[in-house]
Amino acid sequence: QVQLVESGGGLVQAGEPLRVSCAASGSIASINAMGWYRQAPGKQRELVAGITRGGTTNYADSVKGRFTISRDNAKNTVYLQMNSLKPEDTAVYYCAAVRRLTSRGYEYDYWGQGTQVTVSS
Repeated sequence: QVQLVESGGGLVQAGEPLRVSCAASGSIASINAMGWYRQAPGKQRELVAGITRGGTTNYADSVKGRFTISRDNAKNTVYLQMNSLKPEDTAVYYCAAVRRLTSRGYEYDYWGQGTQVTVSS
């Protein structure tokens, strides 16, 4: 079992930065990858960024060049640094861990409770 706790969400103005964090506990050794997803009202949840155990990262096209995913292995924490935020980035941001390849593509086994990020114009 892996437990994930997000923090750092809040209300910011367009153009400002914000960093959200995800602290993992439990079966840390089972974590092969972690990701950040987001879900805006009335929209489907979408992948924002991911990072593997080996450090390989991937990003949604909509956030490339603005967001950076990173990790601190000593703290078992993954971060999402969000710069140049836009109102369309407003969503609940979820952390996920332990990635599997299924017939539907990559899926994660464990999820945090989510943290709200609101960007005002």
